Amino acid sequence: MTGTIVNALAIVAGSVLGLLVKKGLPHRVEETVMKIMGLAVGVIGLNGIISSMFTVGEGGKLSSSGELLMLGSLVAGSIAGELLDLDGRLNRFGAYIESKTKTDGFSRGFVSASIIYCVGAMAIIGALNDGLTGDSRVLFIKSALDGITAVILTTTLGFGVLFSAVPVFVYQGAISLLAGAISPLVSQAPALLGNICCVGYVIVIAIGLNLMEVCKIRVANLLPALAVPILYQCAQALLH
Repeated sequence: MTGTIVNALAIVAGSVLGLLVKKGLPHRVEETVMKIMGLAVGVIGLNGIISSMFTVGEGGKLSSSGELLMLGSLVAGSIAGELLDLDGRLNRFGAYIESKTKTDGFSRGFVSASIIYCVGAMAIIGALNDGLTGDSRVLFIKSALDGITAVILTTTLGFGVLFSAVPVFVYQGAISLLAGAISPLVSQAPALLGNICCVGYVIVIAIGLNLMEVCKIRVANLLPALAVPILYQCAQALLH
């Protein structure tokens, strides 16, 4: 779990630096940076969807797959999230933290940063390599990227970004510890990783839209959608 520990520490270090930078930013600059961050996050999400869904075949022919599964995952996941009121629960938890720490916007920073850090393929593949072979190189690269991202995110989203190190540690650590059981599932169903990442990157785009204030999407209520491709794959395995 060396790579996961380094990753979490990089997020904490980047967040602390971002909080120091944030103190010197005028409000109008902070608003502009927020919009630009939303645009950048949206582009990252779009790039992730394209790399997960589209493949280039012979002769440069472009093909796609997984659209219906992505749509079904988002619909089923959002219904489950709304029924469980995940967004409301997180906001209430965030309000409690804010009252104790005298800070604003904890929930938005915590949820947004956690999703951005956890949905990519690097988090899953890096943690699997770390758990199976002790090779932490992928997570070391991810740590550098996440640390830089934490600086920028914290200047706009605030204190909550720092605490995103906790779900990153738990999520990637669990994958590393369970790598022996998870690896066969990923290797036997190569499309599964792409399907999970595709759904995750749609949620990342939703975060970008929220940051730009284009619309208000209850992002936390979309999180159950990430489990639908796994359940779909398990159902397929049972049927065959």
